[in-house]
Amino acid sequence: MGPGPSDVHPRVLAALSKPTVGHLDPGFQQLMEAIKASLRYVFQTDNALTYPVSAPGSAGMETCFANIVEPGDKIIIAQNGAFGARMRQNVVRFGGVPVDVTSEWGHAIDPNAIEDALKAHPDAKALAFVHAETSTGVLSDAAALCGLARQYDVLSIVDTVTGLIGVPVLVDEWGADAVYSGTQKCLSCPPGLSPVTFSDRVAEVVKARKAPVASWFLDLSLVMEYWLGEGGRTYHHTAPVNALYGLYEALMLVEEEGLEASWERHRNMHRALVSGVDAMGLTMPVAPQDRLPQLNLIQVPDGVSDGEVRKALLQRHNLEIGAGLSAFAGKAWRIGLMGQSATPSHVLKFLTALEDVLTLQGGKIAHGVAVPAAIQVFNELDIGH
Repeated sequence: MGPGPSDVHPRVLAALSKPTVGHLDPGFQQLMEAIKASLRYVFQTDNALTYPVSAPGSAGMETCFANIVEPGDKIIIAQNGAFGARMRQNVVRFGGVPVDVTSEWGHAIDPNAIEDALKAHPDAKALAFVHAETSTGVLSDAAALCGLARQYDVLSIVDTVTGLIGVPVLVDEWGADAVYSGTQKCLSCPPGLSPVTFSDRVAEVVKARKAPVASWFLDLSLVMEYWLGEGGRTYHHTAPVNALYGLYEALMLVEEEGLEASWERHRNMHRALVSGVDAMGLTMPVAPQDRLPQLNLIQVPDGVSDGEVRKALLQRHNLEIGAGLSAFAGKAWRIGLMGQSATPSHVLKFLTALEDVLTLQGGKIAHGVAVPAAIQVFNELDIGH
């Protein structure tokens, strides 16, 4: 129950063990088409260029920057956590000029500050931001930020690695241009694939590049020949066949549940978790309106050790949670409610285990009230537990 990977559904694990076929096998090519169609559904887009990069979410990020950024391009980077900072590193490595718009960790990106930067830099090529910041559990307003990018005629690059499936990701409605995610969060697949989607505007930018893409493996002009070549694909790389079996099964699970139902389930588990945490007397440092339902920050209470609590949770309860990063290092825990880990049993297990460990550590908490508070939420929502 940390920031990822999340628990993997048994059906996905079973799919991973199916016999391997060749990456140009006709049957596998049919599977590729089915995966693309399902990814368009979860991204809520009609983009033709929608596919899984054969590497983790960080490679999805790098795919966006490698193809969009040319030497000298000015890119506005919104930073309110660790992954916004990684975006900046990509811009620099590909020869771009970053324009930093920073927000305090634990707060959503301010659209007004972004608009000020867009006005001050009319020659900017793109706006890059993290929709769902994994390092802080903060959700920013992607619709407003992508709207500003369109208004000022720049491309938008959106990190929704932790967002996809857990909260609405509406690529076409937002007018987003380059969006990337990961399989190990709310999709509940093992790490190793990065779903991405690109607008026609990005495809035109790639075609018009003056300099070749610095990464051969991530060059969209080459990858497109493999993923878009229905009936006549050009070999690019040996696709991770079994990982794609797993992704397909995970996408089928999403379609069976329905996107809206998935979003609602994550919201409901978050409500129950928050109710239990509040009842225990613990603090959540992110304001309610900025919270990401599937990644919850809880402040480490005075008098207990962050590391010792996490160690005890793992040893006594076989439960893994995440440590805080940078500004929150040693000061907060990151609790994941993602995909198959977003269930009533996970919420109740966490609250029970945390109360046990904090009691052993001498933490000043209210006892015996967290689980009943969460159960009350489940009862109000008519959710079995």
